[in-house]
Amino acid sequence: MGFGKQIINFKKDANRGEKNRKTIAIAGNPNVGKSTVFNALTGMHQHTGNWPGKTVSNAKGYFNSPKNSYTLIDIPGTYSLHPHSAEEEVAGDYLCFQNPDAVLVVCDATCLEKNLNLVLQIIEINQNVLVCINLLDEAKKKNIRVDIESISAQLGVKVIGIVAHKRKSILKLIDCIDSFFEEEKTTPNITVYDKIIEEEISKIQKEISVFNINSRWLAIKIIEGDDRIFEKISQNFDIDIEELKRIKDKAEMSLNMNGYNVEKVSDNLIRTIILRSKSITEKSVTYLSDQRNLRDRKIDKIMTGRLTAIPIMMLMVALVFWVTISGANYLSEYLSKAVFFFEGKIEYVLDYLNFPRALTNAIVYGGYRVFAWVVSVMLPPMAIFFPFFTLLEDSGYLARIAYNLDKPFYKCNACGKQALTICMGFGCNAVGVTGARIIDSPRERLLAVITNGFMPCNGRFPMLITIITIFFVGLNFQSRDTIIAALILSLFIFVAVVITFLTTKILSKTILKGLPSSYVLELPSYRKPQIGKVIVRSIFDRTLFVLGRAIVVAIPAGFVIWGMGNIYIGDNTILSICANALQPIGVLLGLDGAILLAFILGTPANEIVIPILLMLYSSSNTLNEVSDYVLIGDVLIKNGWNIRTAICMIIFTIFHWPCATTLITVKKETGKLGWALCAAMVPTIIGITLCIIVNLLYKIFM
Repeated sequence: MGFGKQIINFKKDANRGEKNRKTIAIAGNPNVGKSTVFNALTGMHQHTGNWPGKTVSNAKGYFNSPKNSYTLIDIPGTYSLHPHSAEEEVAGDYLCFQNPDAVLVVCDATCLEKNLNLVLQIIEINQNVLVCINLLDEAKKKNIRVDIESISAQLGVKVIGIVAHKRKSILKLIDCIDSFFEEEKTTPNITVYDKIIEEEISKIQKEISVFNINSRWLAIKIIEGDDRIFEKISQNFDIDIEELKRIKDKAEMSLNMNGYNVEKVSDNLIRTIILRSKSITEKSVTYLSDQRNLRDRKIDKIMTGRLTAIPIMMLMVALVFWVTISGANYLSEYLSKAVFFFEGKIEYVLDYLNFPRALTNAIVYGGYRVFAWVVSVMLPPMAIFFPFFTLLEDSGYLARIAYNLDKPFYKCNACGKQALTICMGFGCNAVGVTGARIIDSPRERLLAVITNGFMPCNGRFPMLITIITIFFVGLNFQSRDTIIAALILSLFIFVAVVITFLTTKILSKTILKGLPSSYVLELPSYRKPQIGKVIVRSIFDRTLFVLGRAIVVAIPAGFVIWGMGNIYIGDNTILSICANALQPIGVLLGLDGAILLAFILGTPANEIVIPILLMLYSSSNTLNEVSDYVLIGDVLIKNGWNIRTAICMIIFTIFHWPCATTLITVKKETGKLGWALCAAMVPTIIGITLCIIVNLLYKIFM
């Protein structure tokens, strides 16, 4: 978990310096290593939650240096303090109104000109700024030389260069932070705008100097003409808003008399900052070779080429699926033996403690068996898939996927960033839903949220792999078979993506009408992923997090399923009665009642659909412990399964209501139950329609 654990060892007294603890906000553009710096400093001493009134995640961490105690606030990555998304709004509000003791702005040494725009804006708000130029190793590889002292002199603030993934650099950064608070503060070199604008800023500063707020920053916000600032100020300061509005009207009149309307003022402010960033970069950054980006450009000609981009994406997806299928098959077998080994032990202990037999059965064959199924079936593919996903993210390829899919999504009146949420949905649909926060437009965010359930998550992969293996590949499951299974699975995924485009287009023309918004998509440099950190981060931050959330809802479902299988009404259990009631609908879809009931009861966690189905087919009172493909295939075929059933099962697995965890997440993200119901209904309607069509075609032609 980074170097934080080692750095915390500096602390000799757990309570030392708590009263004098300094608060530092860590700011920066996306993809500059801001979170790497945060994790390296704080290690395991972190807390994650939501900003007040927002669904945007925040991260707070703590660390002690040899001299001081610090609280770090990792604010969302942003390109500007002019908000276009919830993340950027949170970042700007925190810096403007929470008044941290200092702001540590992390920049990318390979693209300083763009990063300095944010630095210059932050200096307008908080004069206690420390600039941390990260990725000096990447800059060196590209023959870029950065003059740290020159940048510091031009900005008038302390600047340090580091390589965030190296412990030596982090220790150097800690020393720099300590000295920053010990040294006498200097006034940063603020950006100077046009003469007329500067004169107006000075006039406003004199009028608002009585307010306890950064007068220059507030003066700039007033002449920008952004009325939202008044609401923000009223929420955070005891200031006469009507007086501020009077000052604003007076300033606008004065500027208009000098030929400066609101648009011209805003353009001048932005242009001046951009030109100053360019000037600082030209004086401080030396490009020793014109070939610095040649490698990336050559790779991008292939990865984002008109003819090669989509085939490479499909091949990449197939490769990830193949590795996941091959590895998960073996891991699941060993993990299943390990987890189910404790089942008998738990039963023995409960019997020894004289638990009632019915309660023992409910705990062992209900709650624990569902837990064991979820762990043994869900954990292996996640443990393989998430690291691969994180490797693609760290290498810079994930941003290329969004770039490649931007044009199709644009034609659907949506946003290219939705491609990133699709990728997240492969691991977990709930993660994909929360990932939609990166989309600025509320309308486009809803499009991504509603259609994210089309992507089969790790909970559905085992089911898909099982059906494909039994009915399309064969039961030997050799190396060649895993390749075929991966290709077939990739084909169905491709169909899911196409239907995602079509559904997005329909939704954007009906209940979510609107034009696609423009956005800036940064293509980061290709980097060599840090495999060790990727594995640790993906396992702890994603795999175990998603697994834990699934277990929480799956165990209670196990008790319910066991109860339905053991409570009789006449000669039949509640489970069999429900399955028989759903039989006519199931037959219409090319399935049967048992399959539909298994999906309904599997809503808490899709991993338990197959065991519930086997329980129904075998007329058992408990979930079956069958994990062998031969035995599962034998049970399915004996209960009337054929190719038609398998195809319809795959379709319905991909297109049906998301799991309970995802639906709860949709409700939390959108704030409305109606959108959660919409996210459940849309894929289900599509799945039902496709299954009916396939069933009819099979009856006609077969």
